[in-house]
Amino acid sequence: MRKVHSSSQNQYTEVVSQEFTVGKVDAGMAILLSPDHHLIEFPATILPDGVTTGSIINVTIERNHDEERRKREEFMDIQDAILEQYSKAPEPPRIALKSVTQTSAIITWQPLLLHSADLRGIDVYRNNEKLSLAVPLTSTSAKLSGLEVNHAYEIKIVARTSAGAFESNTLSVQTHTLENLTGINVSFGHLSTPIESTSLIALLKRIGARYTEELSTDNTHLICVYGKGPKFEKAKEWSIPCVSPDFLKACETNGRIMPSHSFYVETLEK
Repeated sequence: MRKVHSSSQNQYTEVVSQEFTVGKVDAGMAILLSPDHHLIEFPATILPDGVTTGSIINVTIERNHDEERRKREEFMDIQDAILEQYSKAPEPPRIALKSVTQTSAIITWQPLLLHSADLRGIDVYRNNEKLSLAVPLTSTSAKLSGLEVNHAYEIKIVARTSAGAFESNTLSVQTHTLENLTGINVSFGHLSTPIESTSLIALLKRIGARYTEELSTDNTHLICVYGKGPKFEKAKEWSIPCVSPDFLKACETNGRIMPSHSFYVETLEK
């Protein structure tokens, strides 16, 4: 075996040349015999033309440093990409206050940025106490009910993920006084006449309250005179008080939020 050493651009290269005698050539493979009687199998397709059994050949092997370096860099790039994709931690949620009333508050947040982690649950905390509030994994809001009138609360959420728990910012929330009517957010169900809603909308503007065409869990009351219809059924399902228009009139007259139970509209018997 003959070794040749060369240097190119400060790169040490070793070229090895080994003499072999060609033995049997069959089925695309050649048996090569070295002077020290080692046998190797060699692809016959890359042997020089005319080589047959008994031919003497030299096999030269040179290490390809440039290709090694390229492959190493390519491998490290893939490793870095995997690390970037799967090791980035989820981002803590950031909550905001959407609305507040005398006894409730609605908080919202942007869709959670989990990266490669899985969401296990969303917990809502009030004054550092975990609430038994079921929040769907796809939800971006939560409604806290049963709060005290004119009371201060600290509210936050914690996103439980496969990469750990991530706590949101903390909101300082003050529920309304009884005289603050701006938290009222109604939707209209069945009324006595179609134009009755016009006068009620004007009343809402006078007291600083709001209304929506569609009913959602954001609404505080459903205003109606008949206990029937899709909106009424949804209000019952979502535990939204269904009250008569007299509720709004009483709130304006008294200058304060009135108890809903005095104005409940019951389900009509079929």
